[in-house]
Amino acid sequence: MQYKEKEIKKGIEFHELNTNKFKTNLVAVFLTTELTRENVTKNALISTILRRGSKNMPSQEEISKQLEEMYGASFDCGLDKIGDNQVLKFYMETINDDFIPQQKEKMLKTTLEKILEIVFNPYIENGEFKKEYVEQEKNTIKQRIEGKIDNKARYALNRCIEEMYKDEPYGLYKFGYVEDLDAIDGKNLYEYYQELIKNCKIDILVSGILPDDIEEIIKENENIKNLQEREPKYVMPKLTTKNAEKENVVTESMEVTQGKLVLGLDIKLEDDKQKYDALLYNSILGGTPNSKMFQNVREKAHLAYAASSSYIRQKSNIFINCGIEISNYEKALEIVKKQIEDMKKGDFTEEDIENAKKGIISTIDLIDDEQDTGITYYFGQELSNNKISPEEYKEIVQKVQKDDIVKIANSVSINTIYFLKD
Repeated sequence: MQYKEKEIKKGIEFHELNTNKFKTNLVAVFLTTELTRENVTKNALISTILRRGSKNMPSQEEISKQLEEMYGASFDCGLDKIGDNQVLKFYMETINDDFIPQQKEKMLKTTLEKILEIVFNPYIENGEFKKEYVEQEKNTIKQRIEGKIDNKARYALNRCIEEMYKDEPYGLYKFGYVEDLDAIDGKNLYEYYQELIKNCKIDILVSGILPDDIEEIIKENENIKNLQEREPKYVMPKLTTKNAEKENVVTESMEVTQGKLVLGLDIKLEDDKQKYDALLYNSILGGTPNSKMFQNVREKAHLAYAASSSYIRQKSNIFINCGIEISNYEKALEIVKKQIEDMKKGDFTEEDIENAKKGIISTIDLIDDEQDTGITYYFGQELSNNKISPEEYKEIVQKVQKDDIVKIANSVSINTIYFLKD
């Protein structure tokens, strides 16, 4: 995969992922803006409203019809929280021009026209979003917010983050808050959308067999021409950590048959390179089926149905997740803490390190094998202070030594312990 990055206009980047591994082209448009309590719910709504229709495709039915005529193209959208940013994501996948019979059509150009119209030229009635669409999507978002308790493991993780980052952007729920919905209507939501499009960071990523004039096609698109240059309002990650003075223990009761134990850990990093050391640390601690958490808490002690950990590099945090018998809380917490302490003492082997490296490298290798993985990787690099290629990434991982991991282990502290019980 050949990767190039070009600035279309100030604050608007084009990412070219040239690869002949696939018969499809995947186009993604990402809008990145600061996470704020004031706008988090509006952004969630906009990510769903835009899929309802555009100027020349005023309904979902019309969009579906157009996609069908594009040899069964697919369109999807989503919302993400990356560090202190909220990202609105839009995807369109179509067959590559080289595989269209007689090559009469320029399908990639058509794809770009359609997705850029959906994102930047939405369907408007009387100077605002269509009232019917807004009310329907408000109900959809309400159901999604209220339904966050349905997945108890994810709910517990979100609550731990919320407690750790109380009154801070990262503590916000990415789909917003029910109490904000009543005040939103088609007029004020469209006014906010116009501000968002004027100020957000815009990234256009295209993966596939790409023509030489792909950059010109994007630059000459009318919707791109209409966009202003900007100083994009988004947040780059900083090497900061919360360093809680003492463990914050939060217990919540709900109708559950299985307890959910989540530990939020802070990592004190000295430089960006240590993020790779932290990646290895997490893998050995709880990131794989060979990890200390899985083997010692789940398999040997039988204290957890599930035991794992995940590393959030934008915030220098690790979250340990366990599904346990509610009566086993004290025992499970004790053995989880023991794994953290054992890592500080270097109680892991060179084989553990090699297995962790192999797992991470096999994941990096997927960047070339899956189009959406490639797009996710390079966009992640865009929201990073340290852009590196997949090959450089693998080289850095290979160089991590045991001492590096032990150093990370000794910088780790428990910030929050969250327990969901009956």
